[in-house]
Amino acid sequence: MIPSHVDDTLPELAPFLHEVRAHRPDEGTWCEAWTVRDVLAHQTGNAEELARVLQAFLAGSPVETRGFDREEPYRRMSDSDLWAAFLSRCEHLADIAAAAERDLSPDIEIMWTGRSVNAPFFAEHMREELILHRWDLSGDDPTAERALTEPWMTEHSVASVGRPLLAKGSKGLDLGPDGRIEGRLRCPGTDDVVVTADAEGTGIRLAPPEGTATIESDAATRVLLLWGRRPADPSRWRSSAGPAELLRVRTLLSGY
Repeated sequence: MIPSHVDDTLPELAPFLHEVRAHRPDEGTWCEAWTVRDVLAHQTGNAEELARVLQAFLAGSPVETRGFDREEPYRRMSDSDLWAAFLSRCEHLADIAAAAERDLSPDIEIMWTGRSVNAPFFAEHMREELILHRWDLSGDDPTAERALTEPWMTEHSVASVGRPLLAKGSKGLDLGPDGRIEGRLRCPGTDDVVVTADAEGTGIRLAPPEGTATIESDAATRVLLLWGRRPADPSRWRSSAGPAELLRVRTLLSGY
């Protein structure tokens, strides 16, 4: 049973756990080359690292974010120990997030993977990870659709994690000194998500719709595309861009 304060901080935890239980640990997922067990180890490492960085800042001794090698101890655990570790790390993150909400200004700057974020980011980012990786297990079911459609999911993907993902994706492109890519991801009734890449770096922002969209889709599909994924039903997104342009934009969005 999930403690009430953990459920309040991470409301997406219960649906994620339910979905994990519905699959064998060795089953494949929509996250390429990862099994259900790999996803759970990854999520355990995420919860641990988010809590570790925020707790260190609270203590006045900031630490650097570690890489994904933090997951290795969890990958070596038995299934039962991994399950217990995941629940424990999520509860610890909820406790630290509550302490940060009490003791820190929500606008204070904290370093996370080479960029500054605010204190509420840490619980919110775990929530996004739970939604995204639940989709990796479930695919396009109603629970995933509702969660991915939430406006804060788009905002978090753009404002908090978009630029590092694009930086990874841009490594697969040969831009040259004068090359530039710009793509507009459009969802009816909302601002466009504009992604760019050139020799100076990458960018991502929300902007009013203008001109022709590179990709048009619903809100849930757009979040999946931002994270280098796509829904099972190809009719849920469409493009007026040519094949070469679309491939370049999709490569840019493949950083996860």
